[in-house]
Amino acid sequence: MGEITFVVRKAVEEDIPQIIDAAKEAFWQYAKNAGITSLVEPLQESYQDLKEDIENKLVLVAILDGKVAGSVRVQINSDNTAYLSRLGVRLAYQNNGVGKILLNAVDNYMMKLGVKNLYLHTASRLFSLVKFYYGRGFYIESTTKDRGYVRVLLCKEYERQVEESLTAGNRTKSDK
Repeated sequence: MGEITFVVRKAVEEDIPQIIDAAKEAFWQYAKNAGITSLVEPLQESYQDLKEDIENKLVLVAILDGKVAGSVRVQINSDNTAYLSRLGVRLAYQNNGVGKILLNAVDNYMMKLGVKNLYLHTASRLFSLVKFYYGRGFYIESTTKDRGYVRVLLCKEYERQVEESLTAGNRTKSDK
């Protein structure tokens, strides 16, 4: 079996129905797995809500065979921080690297834009998701119950990553 190849690009208005469908599928499962009984925002999103996000935020889609396999949104703030939301992958494509591919694309955009810190919330009960984000360089900054369940605020520091990679590179050179 050959390797699955996804294309990541900025979302366009024509993607909206597929993004909404994929998000509802992913976030229904998210709520179920986290034991969330209150309504999760992506499950009630309208076409117009998403159109406004495409116009005002960085919205990326992962495309496989012409179909949206997953998407992510990032609000860029004027203080060189950003907030990631709605990372959702269709159930059929979960655990196939789609989330990592989307986050790699986000990282590339954040570094080009000079973003210092990227934040996101996720349900604290979903150890697999918290572990996934830790593996992508995030750490827990705080917790909140503002939505009726415990969510962790995760942060990724881009400046620290650059410094650590430079330090590691210098160590490698001096060890030779």
